[in-house]
Amino acid sequence: MNLTERDKKHIWHPLTQHKLHPESKPIVKAKGALLYDEDGREYVDAISSWYTAMYGHCNDFIIERAHQQMQQLDQVIFSGFTHEPAVELSEKLIAILPENQQKLMFNDNGSTSTEIGIKMALQFHHNKGQTRKTLLAFEEGFHGDTLGAMSVSGLSVYNGPFEEFFIDVKRIPLPNGENETAILKAIESFHAETPLAGFIYEPLVQGAAGMKMYQAAHLEPILQKCKELGIICVADEVMTGFGKTGSFFASDHVAVKPDVMCLSKALTAGLVPMGITTCTQEIYDAFYDDDIGKGLFHAHTYSANPIACATAIAGIELLQSDEIQSNIKQIESWHQQFAEEIAKHPKVRVTRQQGVIFALELAIEMERYGDLRYKIYEFCMEEGVYLRPLGATIYILAPYITTKAQVEKIYRAIRKVLDTF
Repeated sequence: MNLTERDKKHIWHPLTQHKLHPESKPIVKAKGALLYDEDGREYVDAISSWYTAMYGHCNDFIIERAHQQMQQLDQVIFSGFTHEPAVELSEKLIAILPENQQKLMFNDNGSTSTEIGIKMALQFHHNKGQTRKTLLAFEEGFHGDTLGAMSVSGLSVYNGPFEEFFIDVKRIPLPNGENETAILKAIESFHAETPLAGFIYEPLVQGAAGMKMYQAAHLEPILQKCKELGIICVADEVMTGFGKTGSFFASDHVAVKPDVMCLSKALTAGLVPMGITTCTQEIYDAFYDDDIGKGLFHAHTYSANPIACATAIAGIELLQSDEIQSNIKQIESWHQQFAEEIAKHPKVRVTRQQGVIFALELAIEMERYGDLRYKIYEFCMEEGVYLRPLGATIYILAPYITTKAQVEKIYRAIRKVLDTF
């Protein structure tokens, strides 16, 4: 049997209705911006395998760092122990985060990173003797698939069967420059009705919603209002972090800084899983007490795995390099040129861009996981490009090392989609 047939015997894939889509394509190798299947065909990974492999697959620099660490210390419990890679990573990460971030907690992935952020916001008030059990979030936000993260997410396609178990959440629309007064009044009204513990948000770009974008200047009054009301601001930078928005973090574009930040995906450069949740000294101090019950009792077996820490350190060094920063600016300019080219195409409803994140909405009605979406996906794969449309939204978030020829191949596939469907 080939890999596809063997796969179907036992594996349950994410975000897949296996009765409708029973087969998965075997990928046997990856290098740079390319994926290779078992027949030797290559595909440009136009979404960096869910925004993780931003420095390219099987990056030699990162692999060497991981290899060195494997020979020194592979895994050790992080409760009661520490180690050099974790300490060094904490120092390097705090150095590039917004300056109010002072403490960090290691975890396993993006969902657990936001889960901890939610718990920090709720327990912060609990530890201070305040009753605040309700959270605030944007409509159509997405923060992960664990129960707390699902609670604050607003995409019903993921949440349906579980909503009766959720934390209480109030929702506000994305700010657009015209609805600021209404949003601020809604926050005040929600808070008067039931005090709000925290506000979780994806800064500047809502990823799973279809790369919906909004301006930093429109977010700032919302964060300022939350600060005035003592609502903990939790920035979910799992998708936006590590250079994708044109700065190290999307929060760098925003004058009002978050109290908590959630990180994962590109954190470890696409090599191994890890998440980190960071916070201000004020948040940490609310848990620092003689009462052991006021501690944040959250743990993961692989917290601060030394190999994951080593890859994250290597990733930060690459992110800060002149080469990667130059590449980011180059990709931004290519996307701007492409947007200008296709903006008036009759099949293009709108284009949008933030840093290296580019998205276009097709002027076609289609379901998020409907048949047409899968046809477009398969069409692009036939063109040698891995794109994963979010309903009518086609987006590009390719590795920073993607060549001009590879980016042109992505654009060419999109042009053909526009002319075909």
